[in-house]
Formats: sequence, structure tokens, C-alpha cells
Amino acid sequence: MMLTKDSVIDFVHDEAWMLDQGQYQDWLSLWLPEAIYWMPLNWNQQDPVNETSLLYEDNFMLRLRVERLHGARTFSQKPKSRCHHVLNRPRVVSLTDDAAEVVTQMHYVETRLDDQMLLALTVRHQLRLVDGAIRIAGKRVDILNCDAAFGNIQLLP
Repeated sequence: MMLTKDSVIDFVHDEAWMLDQGQYQDWLSLWLPEAIYWMPLNWNQQDPVNETSLLYEDNFMLRLRVERLHGARTFSQKPKSRCHHVLNRPRVVSLTDDAAEVVTQMHYVETRLDDQMLLALTVRHQLRLVDGAIRIAGKRVDILNCDAAFGNIQLLP
């Protein structure tokens, strides 16, 4: 098997579907052990290590976040938050037989009780083909208005 434009575009849509359906354990299985999920704090930020980020999480922290979402004592999630991703057609920026970079502009809605938040995002996936399956090697989520004040993001855009 090798990566194709259609397979990586379908993967990005499937990942968003998993998040919208709350299938977090399945979603975690998409990640390579060394992958990083990054949400920069500043527009066009280039350095996630020496500059503050909204989110910079490795596999351990992603698993901890998912455990927290399902925790019996996570009172901030009673009732649970829900999300909805509306994706533009993903743009495949680079593609080889076993690696791809895909950029997707999307709207992300997160809701809980009477609160609803809408974010405009640009998401950059670094994908790898490992043992015949597409996996996330890295994901960067840029919020269009990252320099504005907004509430806590409970789930994962």
C-alpha cells in the first residue's frame, strides 16, 4: 500500500468524524508514539519550545487529556462538551509513497450547556504510512484569531 491523495483526504475527514463522535480511544490509535499536537499562541509562530503555546502535547499528554474527559470526577464535563468540525476540502501540500502533509481550513464548534464557541482554524497534518495504516506524525492547529481572548477549549479541534 502507498499513500494517495484520496486516502489522506479521507483520513483527515475520518479523524474529524471520530472527534465529533467522541471516539477518543480510536482517535488516539491514529497517533504515532513520537507525534506532537501543537496549537500556537501567536500568529505564524515558528517555535513551539521556546515560545508559549496554547497546546504542545506529546502522546502521554494526549492520553491524559482523553482520560480526563472520561473521568468520573471531571465535574467540568457534566454534562459533556460536544464538538462539530466543518472542513473545507483538505489540500495535499506534499505526498510521497509513505508521507504526506495536508492543510485543512475548518470551522470548529464546541458546545456545553448554553455556551457555544466557534473557532476558525487552519490545521496542518503530518501523516506517515506505518505497517499499512496512515498515522499522525504531527498536527498543528492555528486559530485564526489566536490573539483574541476566548474561553477554555475543552475538547480537541
